[in-house]
Amino acid sequence: MFTTYLEHVNAPADIKSLNVQQLTTLAQEIRGFLVDAVSQTGGHFGANLGVVELTLALHKVFDSPTDKIIWDVGHQAYVHKILTGRKDRFPTLRQFQGLAGFPKRGESVHDQFGTGHASTSISAGLGMAVARDLAGEKYSVVAVIGDGALTGGMAMEALNHAGHLGTNLLVILNDNEMSISENVGALSHYLTRLRTDPTYSRAKSEVEGLLRKVPAIGPKLTKTLEKVKDSMRHLVVPGLLFEGFGFKYLGPVDGHDLEGLLKVLEDAKRLKGPVLIHMVTSKGKGYASAEKAPDKWHAWPSAPKPGGPPSYTSVFADTLRQLAREMPDLVAVTPAMISGSGLTKFGEEFPDRLYDVGIAEQHAATFCGGLAAAGKRPVLAIYSTFLQRAYDQVIHDICIQKLPVLIAVDRAGLVGPDGETHQGAYDVSYLRAIPNIVVMMPKDENELRHMLYTGLHVDGPVAVRYPRADGVGVDLSEPLRKLNIGEAEVLRTGDAAAILALGPMVQLAEEAARRLEEEYGVSTTVVNMRFVKPLDEALILRLAKSMPLVTVEEAALAGGMGSAVLELLADHGVETRVRRRGIPDVFVEHGTRKELLQHIGLTANDIVQDVLHVIKRGEASRIGSRQA
Repeated sequence: MFTTYLEHVNAPADIKSLNVQQLTTLAQEIRGFLVDAVSQTGGHFGANLGVVELTLALHKVFDSPTDKIIWDVGHQAYVHKILTGRKDRFPTLRQFQGLAGFPKRGESVHDQFGTGHASTSISAGLGMAVARDLAGEKYSVVAVIGDGALTGGMAMEALNHAGHLGTNLLVILNDNEMSISENVGALSHYLTRLRTDPTYSRAKSEVEGLLRKVPAIGPKLTKTLEKVKDSMRHLVVPGLLFEGFGFKYLGPVDGHDLEGLLKVLEDAKRLKGPVLIHMVTSKGKGYASAEKAPDKWHAWPSAPKPGGPPSYTSVFADTLRQLAREMPDLVAVTPAMISGSGLTKFGEEFPDRLYDVGIAEQHAATFCGGLAAAGKRPVLAIYSTFLQRAYDQVIHDICIQKLPVLIAVDRAGLVGPDGETHQGAYDVSYLRAIPNIVVMMPKDENELRHMLYTGLHVDGPVAVRYPRADGVGVDLSEPLRKLNIGEAEVLRTGDAAAILALGPMVQLAEEAARRLEEEYGVSTTVVNMRFVKPLDEALILRLAKSMPLVTVEEAALAGGMGSAVLELLADHGVETRVRRRGIPDVFVEHGTRKELLQHIGLTANDIVQDVLHVIKRGEASRIGSRQA
């Protein structure tokens, strides 16, 4: 239920007349609203609680959408959505055909740049600033980036370019010491020094105070004192990284002090050239549990499912620990996703064999290449949608050199509420085009165990993709064994058509086969493909010479497994009817995985219809006679 101020806020203009005390009350109301809303819909929680005052100050000082406010990653954009006319839609947050969980240009004119991945805001903001300059316009451009996202190389590239160009650009560094996992790296330690070093803060304040008190006795003395101030700052905190990039550095600033925020934003707005404000905030601010455990409350915790099968991620993690006990050269690497990739217990058991490289996917891939070249067996645990960012490194630094890196591709396929930026739709297409790599996907969680074991015994690059889903509940007690590379598994034999299925689509294929037998008298072969690269060419060619084919995959149809089958048939001059089913040529939005599969036509019923379609010519009479 909205209270005094929030119920009247439907656009940024509605907060312009509020004073600091009223904005403080509004901040409390927004936090209460967020707790109520996100507890119902799920979503990113801690980061949004941490930027309430910052978002209010931004929309009071700047005039969106004329001024451009760009949010990095977008985990913290809920408050922005509330202030820009979307609070009534919050019951649909991250729901199918509802409010997106990230900024989205098609959703509001106030969402200046769509996002979902990290480290993009400064590059996008600089592009807008240059476009503004070329058009002779005067609006402000503000890029808000977290300290975790700042570890991404792309952010550093953008800072470097912005400092070189010298155009007006405001970068706000929201420093809450956390991304999803605890931040790592030298930059994180540098920010900690800026944040916590009282000597630096006091010296900076005293020198600036001295300069203000000196009477105007000539430009020479003023210039000398400015140099004294700069020298003091360099003496106390060596490096001054951001000023080295060409930015005017302001901070650290308390990100929850509205009066201070408003003042520093107004000051920054008047400055010329690139400016960086270092704001220190608390992730989960105002919600005790989230403040104490920001990693656990990055998103609203999901209720556990007692007694259900384990997730593919947990099976990956348990199997990796088992293998690490047997393989002393096994090393796990992840780009800021220890908890998301299930590696927390691995790190506890093998603290010297787990490396979190921060939000730096390109570095993660090449780092694994270096480990492999020096005799280790690295496992890169990474989401499908984030592996996209390291594509050149997979080619250049791993596959060309045939280095034995196992890429564990989590969240392969549809991931649900995070939407189009996070759907793992493209890894089959972009990986199978690369020479020297083996690409596979298990039909169930037990087969995942065997694929991991197999991949760690291949003398070259291997990618094992698996979904963001629970397993099917199969037995996990059998000993690990090697699979024959490129060998598919025939699960059911029939003579009307063959269904070639990959990963979790195998269960749908088996269900479709049962229905075809029971309802239409159609006998089908069902194949668990297992391997996208290399394909089981002999099996596919043999089947194609005697019956039509239906391919089913939870991956993009363009360049996917079905395309690989068609290419194989074309190369061997084999003609048969083929129907492909997978993720169509669209960006799939947010919703539950079940809703999205239904929406794009990846169900057992769709597979039934595909089989009936490919056999209808010349087969209809035989189907009819069987039904009779």
